[in-house]
Amino acid sequence: MTIHVVGNVCVDASFRLERLPQPGETLNATAAGEGLGGKGANQAVAAARTGASVTLWAPLGRDAAGDGMESLLSAEMSDLRLSRLDLPSDRSVILIDRHGENVIVTAAACAEGFDPLTMTPIVSTWRAGDMLLMQGNLGADVTAQCLKAAHAAGLLTVFNPSPLSAEALDLAAVSLLIVNRPEAEALTGETAPERAADRLRAMGAPTVIVTLGSEGAFVLDASSRLQIPAKKRQAVDASGAGDCFAGTLAGLLAQRVPVSDAARLATRAAGLAVGRAGTLASFPTSAELAALTKTLKLENV
Repeated sequence: MTIHVVGNVCVDASFRLERLPQPGETLNATAAGEGLGGKGANQAVAAARTGASVTLWAPLGRDAAGDGMESLLSAEMSDLRLSRLDLPSDRSVILIDRHGENVIVTAAACAEGFDPLTMTPIVSTWRAGDMLLMQGNLGADVTAQCLKAAHAAGLLTVFNPSPLSAEALDLAAVSLLIVNRPEAEALTGETAPERAADRLRAMGAPTVIVTLGSEGAFVLDASSRLQIPAKKRQAVDASGAGDCFAGTLAGLLAQRVPVSDAARLATRAAGLAVGRAGTLASFPTSAELAALTKTLKLENV
């Protein structure tokens, strides 16, 4: 099974602060850095590090930033289908406080101008039984059409609608929905993750996972309701933890790991990422994921 990740790539500029600024306030950062980011790139790399076969379909600008990001991505995976647009490459600014909480602002001209169904040969490359993994960075209509086309072609469709669009999507075209607690509440009006998951499943997604940060994750499908705890860790930087979870989960599912075990391992991978600085830089390596997998197997003996 090949995972077709359709999403965005951007330059992440991060600033570490004692606290987040108030409106109109200027603060000096305690540290700063710049690197590869974007939810599409993050999830594709996380999936590839599990050993899964991954193809990334994403837009870049025709600029030096785009060249740099393509070079970094080529070190992580071999099958890159990057569309160069006559737009500036996307960028994000991430502010992180001393507790690991963050706020993010993104300039997303490339993501907003990208339509893989009309601008790439993706439909001719995917096969029934493959997986489509998408996020919420592309236009809502484009995202909906991609999910519908993939679902109709027999792909497993995995959707992590973050950042959350106000426009509703047809969850009947989604095989597995991954949302965090605030997104689940925004989509359903339910504050309890279990009730929100029930509502989302009733809206069409056969399997729903609600990630709960330091409390782990809740998994709901046709045969199980499972609360997965997270190990207690000191949070350093929470940015990218959701992408680490989604990409790791997708990579494991593509290798026929049951969803309950995949969610357990993805929760632990995200926990490692939260305990480190950076976004993609904090994700577990392939060797670390292999060690986590071994540990999980031993615990289940």
